[in-house]
Amino acid sequence: MSKLKRTSLFSVYQDYGAKTIDFGGWEMPVRFSGIKKEHEAVRKSAGLFDVSHMGELIITGKSSFAFLQKMLTNDLSILKKGKVLYSVMCDESGGVVDDLLIYQLSQEAYLLVVNAANTTKDLEWLQKHIIGEVQIKNVSDQYALLAIQGPEAENILQKLIVHTNLKEVNPFHFNEYVNINGSFGLVSRTGYTGEDGFEIYCSPAAAIKIWNDLLEAGKEQGLLPCGLGARDTLRFEAKLPLYGQEISSTITPLEAGLGFAVKLNKKEDFIGKSALEKQREHGIPRKIVGIEMIDRGIPRQGYQVFLADEEIGVVTSGTQSPTFKKNIGLGLIKSEICNIGTELEIEIRKKRLRAKIIATPFLKRSKN
Repeated sequence: MSKLKRTSLFSVYQDYGAKTIDFGGWEMPVRFSGIKKEHEAVRKSAGLFDVSHMGELIITGKSSFAFLQKMLTNDLSILKKGKVLYSVMCDESGGVVDDLLIYQLSQEAYLLVVNAANTTKDLEWLQKHIIGEVQIKNVSDQYALLAIQGPEAENILQKLIVHTNLKEVNPFHFNEYVNINGSFGLVSRTGYTGEDGFEIYCSPAAAIKIWNDLLEAGKEQGLLPCGLGARDTLRFEAKLPLYGQEISSTITPLEAGLGFAVKLNKKEDFIGKSALEKQREHGIPRKIVGIEMIDRGIPRQGYQVFLADEEIGVVTSGTQSPTFKKNIGLGLIKSEICNIGTELEIEIRKKRLRAKIIATPFLKRSKN
């Protein structure tokens, strides 16, 4: 068995009693004080996550813009220095290679933040399709990545920030070279929880100091260290996709409800465009929908979904929602059976239990 990779913050996990798991080849904290407690902290105050396992790739060169327009489904023409864009990277069949964030550092330099387990695959896929003058470098080991999320995130982080007003950092924008109580990093405002929040990209050597400084600054507001368990329940309630569940090589971004990030009308061609155009023209065969259990049971990933005796889909994610105290899930089902209120059955432990389709996202972003 190969040894699990560890982030530069691994040594502090034990200080907070963290339980760790294998996540994409990384030994990561699944919880500190408890998933429900951490989930509630993010919804009501703030939570601090170590997400240093994420991959970072730098794309540079005169042809970098044209190259990324070819590789990604979104339209990078709306980018400018200091702006972040969410996009999907597809294969020729329209299946998802990965979903990612693009940071424009300059007109000829872009930072791609990719899913941890996909970093090597993404790098190989990009290198395979290079056009023109483009250089691709995996710089993941040069970054630690912290995320502070929740309605108090701005107030807590601002205590440590010198010379930068976080109110001026709009959603999906970033500032480079931010002074964080004597440490420096890139600070962005995106998030993966359905709440407001910030990401801090810093050197691995600076990560522990910034982590400890943030927890001290957030004591009064109840800032808690949070693991990947709460990160999953939070993103699930906001209907933010997880690679391998709501999106994959066999699920297109149109099926996953990510049409906002697929610009079929951009002038440049991109990999997967033809397949996605055909899917839209002929009708998207499956869609991700919200499911609420009527009978007692929790819908889990991989459980089959039925209408009468017909299997119509599969659960992609599901849990007992910490916010709503209900057993809910996301399911990929036939498009013609997607009306709100439609009753279905989920097969749980060889029994078919009643459920119904409900609106998503289950939770909308808090407004301050």
